[in-house]
This record gives sequence, structure tokens and C-alpha cells, in this order.
Amino acid sequence: MSQPVPPFADLLANCRHSAVHLETRDVYGVENEDEDFAAWRAGHRHTPENRDEWWNDFHTSVAEAVERGVRVRRARVVSEPLSEYVKYEHASTFQNVLAGEEVRWLPRRFASDLLIPGNDLWLFDTDLIRFGLFSGDGTFVGHTLSDDRTLIKSVSEAFESIWNRALPHDSYST
Repeated sequence: MSQPVPPFADLLANCRHSAVHLETRDVYGVENEDEDFAAWRAGHRHTPENRDEWWNDFHTSVAEAVERGVRVRRARVVSEPLSEYVKYEHASTFQNVLAGEEVRWLPRRFASDLLIPGNDLWLFDTDLIRFGLFSGDGTFVGHTLSDDRTLIKSVSEAFESIWNRALPHDSYST
């Protein structure tokens, strides 16, 4: 079902119970991360203590949802050895955790027998999927939405199989 895609903050604000995020790419070319990624590559590291440098509207939206009782989970399926970008993501994941997300990592070699959706996604309350579309080099292309019940069931089952096998963030090292 094609429909206008509301901003992420609105989708999460309407969430009542659960929001899950699946990431399956080894590189993302997201413009709003370019400067931070370049700084990380140059040796700059964010820490919990320098929160004013990195806390943003995304973190606020997640923290507000978690405060309302929404369980926010993120699973990342990654190739090993890790790409430079995924190493950057790993180093920055404490930010997601401090906002209230639960994050797990699944090395791709342990996912061969799992059915994994072809695009990254957010699933809100098992009611709505927002797929993230990216080009081959990781450039963001756009979002699509679906409220197809059969697709939602398949995506939900796929996410849970990945989540159950993945390692918690504090147990996965680069």
C-alpha cells in the first residue's frame, strides 16, 4: 500500500507498545551523518559525558517513547570483518542505548538459515512498516509504508528470529 510517509518522530509518537528497527547494510551514505562519520574517522569519539555534542531529536523521540512504555529494539545484521561504517555505528551505539533502545548484533554468517527482509525497516506496533530504501553505495533513496497484515506478520517473525539469535550490544565487540 503506497501512502505518504510521515516523519519518523510522528510514527514513533503514535506507537503504543513496540517499535523494532532492522538494519542489514554494511554501509550507509546518510548525509546527516557525514560530518560525524568524518570526525570519527579522524579520531574524534563521543562519550556519554559529552552528550550535548551528540544528543539529537531522534534520541529525544526514542527516550519519550520508552518513557511512555514503548519497547524500542534495534537489530543489526553485519558482515565480518566489519566495514569501517559499521565500526563507527558500533562506537556510537551507546547513544541509542542511553536513549532507551535495546540493541543487538547478528554476524551475517550466523544468519544463513534465516529469512531476512530485503530492506531495512521500522515496524511500529505490528501495525505499520516503514521500509528504508538505499542505493548500492548506501545513499538514502526514500521510504515506503505498508500496513499489509501478511507482510507485517512475515516481517515480525523475521525480526524475532534475528533478535533471538543476535548478541546484546554489550556482548558484541568489534
